Amino acid sequence: QVQLVESGGGLVQAGGSLRLSCAASGRTLSSGAMGWFRQVPGKEREFVATISASGGTTSYADSVKGRFTISRDDAKNTAYLQMNSLKPEDTAVYYCAASSIYRSASVPRSGYNYWGQGTQVTVSS
Repeated sequence: QVQLVESGGGLVQAGGSLRLSCAASGRTLSSGAMGWFRQVPGKEREFVATISASGGTTSYADSVKGRFTISRDDAKNTAYLQMNSLKPEDTAVYYCAASSIYRSASVPRSGYNYWGQGTQVTVSS
């Protein structure tokens, strides 16, 4: 069983930066893709970014492209989401996800079989 724990969320002013971390325990994640999603109350959880098992391929939602960067350090069993030029519309609970099935960055949402508990990101205007 894999447990994912997000950290690094908080309150930041528009234009600022945050770095989210997703630490995995219970099993190495080096064999699968990892992703970040976010959700605001009353809306569906939406895709933010994904990274392949090798780390060589990434994919981003159009709304964050050029501002967010996903990365992974398999030696630390940890994934990251660097968020720059934050906007109030980035305010959400951010969730880390891991797949033990898919290695590529082309992971359907159903392909993520492990999820973290989420960390709140609030961007003030």
